[in-house]
Amino acid sequence: MKKFVYDFNEGSKELKPLLGGKGANLAEMTKIGLPVPSGFTVTTEACNEYYKKESVLWDELKEEIFQHLGLLEKESGKKFGDIKNPLLVSVRSGAVISMPGMMDTILNLGLNDESVVGLAKITNNERFAYDSYRRFIQMFGDVVLQISKYKFDHMLEKIKQQRQVEQDTDLTAEDLKNLVIEYKKVIEKETRQVFPQDVKEQLLMAIEAVFKSWNNPRAKVYRRINDIPDHLGTAVNIQMMVFGNMGETSGTGVAFTRNPSNGEKKLFGEFLMNAQGEDVVAGIRTPQEIQALNSRMPDAYNQFVELTDLLERHYKDMQDIEFTIEGGKLFILQTRNGKRTTHAAINIAVDMVEEGLISKKEAIMRVEPQQLDQLLHPTFNEEELTKAEVITKGLPASSGASYGKIYFTPEDVVKINSTGERAILVRHETSPEDIEGMVASVGILTARGGMTSHAAVVARGMGKCCVAGAGEVRINEANKTFTVGNRVFKEGDYISLNGNTGEVYSGKVGTQNPQLTGNFQTFMGWADQYRRLKVRTNADTPRDTRQALEFGAEGIGLCRTEHMFFDDTRIPVVRQMIISRTIEQRKKALDKLLPMQRQDFKEIFEAMGEKPVTVRLLDPPLHEFLPHEEEDIRSLAKSMEVSYQQIKEVVNDLKEFNPMLGHRGCRLAVTYPEIYQMQVQAIIEAAVELKKEKAIEIIPEIMVPLIGEVKELQYIKDIILKTIEEIIEKSGVEIKYLIGTMIEVPRAAITADEIAKEAEFFSFGTNDLTQMTYGFSRDDAGVFIKEYLEKNILEKDPFQRIDRNGVGKLMEIAVELGKKIRPDIKLGICGEHGGEPNSVEFCHLLNLDYVSCSPFRVPIAKLAAAQAAIKASK
Repeated sequence: MKKFVYDFNEGSKELKPLLGGKGANLAEMTKIGLPVPSGFTVTTEACNEYYKKESVLWDELKEEIFQHLGLLEKESGKKFGDIKNPLLVSVRSGAVISMPGMMDTILNLGLNDESVVGLAKITNNERFAYDSYRRFIQMFGDVVLQISKYKFDHMLEKIKQQRQVEQDTDLTAEDLKNLVIEYKKVIEKETRQVFPQDVKEQLLMAIEAVFKSWNNPRAKVYRRINDIPDHLGTAVNIQMMVFGNMGETSGTGVAFTRNPSNGEKKLFGEFLMNAQGEDVVAGIRTPQEIQALNSRMPDAYNQFVELTDLLERHYKDMQDIEFTIEGGKLFILQTRNGKRTTHAAINIAVDMVEEGLISKKEAIMRVEPQQLDQLLHPTFNEEELTKAEVITKGLPASSGASYGKIYFTPEDVVKINSTGERAILVRHETSPEDIEGMVASVGILTARGGMTSHAAVVARGMGKCCVAGAGEVRINEANKTFTVGNRVFKEGDYISLNGNTGEVYSGKVGTQNPQLTGNFQTFMGWADQYRRLKVRTNADTPRDTRQALEFGAEGIGLCRTEHMFFDDTRIPVVRQMIISRTIEQRKKALDKLLPMQRQDFKEIFEAMGEKPVTVRLLDPPLHEFLPHEEEDIRSLAKSMEVSYQQIKEVVNDLKEFNPMLGHRGCRLAVTYPEIYQMQVQAIIEAAVELKKEKAIEIIPEIMVPLIGEVKELQYIKDIILKTIEEIIEKSGVEIKYLIGTMIEVPRAAITADEIAKEAEFFSFGTNDLTQMTYGFSRDDAGVFIKEYLEKNILEKDPFQRIDRNGVGKLMEIAVELGKKIRPDIKLGICGEHGGEPNSVEFCHLLNLDYVSCSPFRVPIAKLAAAQAAIKASK
């Protein structure tokens, strides 16, 4: 019979796909002799089987679970549900890939009206027993019975107010007994059933709840954001309880072996005395720094420090460790590779190489390429910061700086984000239900919670700026306001958050670009050593070009010439060209555009030095340069001193049912060859001038867009060559150049051998290639692609990641056919996919020469290219 349950002493870290991250680590720690409370793991395969069996726990699995529970009873000398010496367990989820806050935990399972009396007697601590029972009922009600947590919190706050106490630790045993009665009433009212007294039923319901939580909405959102496959499933860990809430010689905490915000090699964490683990992460009480444990319980602290060093050396990575102290005895409940900011990830990776713990290759594989995005965006402008008004200070829970309008519910943040506004989510404390609002926000502010609270951990993982535990903030969700002292901040007011210091400012504080030096440079230098793919940028202005060079771009893979036409001085000339009735009129307008384009190219070429620059000739349909509203057409007619009717006729003539498949790209040059003539003239003359003036040898790469038939390219290439030859002959300056095309029409991919006879390079325009391969309009597909993703019809939006099975096959065909005709053909990609790590890996496997992406994605693409090379070498 297939084995679905493993004791901790049967597993190891190698069984992670089966036991989940948490289960594998518990087994590994047990194996190396750490003080881990005993238990067993129900595997990820059991979770998948549960869904195959239409979400029902089957008899053989139940039997196996209770068999292992019997072994736990034997080892502990306690009995599950016993009135004299009850065994209590925790039930935790444990996915293969850590999903902080996404899955649910239940503590103290095994308590009922009878066993709580036994627990009180055997511990001689009635208060502790009923504190554990009320916690269990609340967690079970929340996680298993799906009763909103606030309904229990309300009862707790009410009884604290009646007793005039601040902390739940100030409540007496009698208070807690009354709270248990009230909690059970809540359950009966909400579910119309009594709280289950059969402890075996409790356990099975809890296991089932963990399995169900694998597919709850917030787990699905988290997996979608973080590219975690749906088929992995979650394991369930059943572990003997140890108690941090047994009085002042007991406690609980969470610690990282290094600082997860900046990577400093120093123990970083928090603890609470007389508390259970959920108290620390939920932020209900404000914890103390881990170092303060040394003065409270020096023996336990010193033992903990030794074990953290051991675990870091064993796993060769920064660890996130949960611990409990019961009656002075230390227990390790969990270890995992700690979530960290990108800044910390790079510092830790570089430090660990220098410490001899890991190799450079391992260091490169430690940082997710997309994470680099966190480092490449602005921080507060120092000058503006000196003038900014600090309204309060919390904990610097996640690095970065941001400003935005305040909103108090995740739904409002999602809504306002969809309008393009910047929103900051303000909460008492966040919970897994807030995940979509956290994703949509530019920053998070919480009134409660510490550095290891849900808000802090999730924000760090997402690269969101977060200030937690701002205790002076008083939130009124009903009125949608928060107050600090006498100051009132309403929904929609601007505030600014400094995740590096914990300060909160009123209004907007300006930002500045980051300084990418030190360990970042060292780390990216290692990435450069291992990658094969070159990384260029998509840039249309000298400013973008310079920014990309700062980030390490090795050329321009896409210069979109139409982007140069949209400023106030040029758009009237472009429109003059479009409404021209004769070729003479059109050439007159183009003559005005020529010096403007030439100067653009000259500045871009000069900024790039002798690095390659690919210039795409005009691509969009001409109607994009004209207004379409009646009022705007009249205004344009007036400004151009032509009749309204003349402009209206041109607008109507250019109107297309499907402009993305219409009169654009090379089709414009077939109709209006003089447009491409002017652009080629501007490109080559710019190169000639730079060679004369500054001895810079430019080799322009001239790209003809949207070719689908080789004869299109032949026709346009003849015009390009004739134009270039005339300039070279006239100037007496020899210029090298390349003429190539974008592969973005499926027909071009499957006839690439014909096209390669004329093209010296191919650049894959994967945006259009995806549109035409799928038959999806990129501008309209957002409406239904969301549904496709939620219903698992598509694993990933094909406009965000290259669809390897379809679009990728066309790329493979084009590469193979192109190289067959022209072995030295230069191959690149310039669609938006050029900065997406999975797509970059695919380009490496296809043996392309380069990828091209926006300036801010250049380091992301470089790291992805290095990781692709390292993976391929294995």
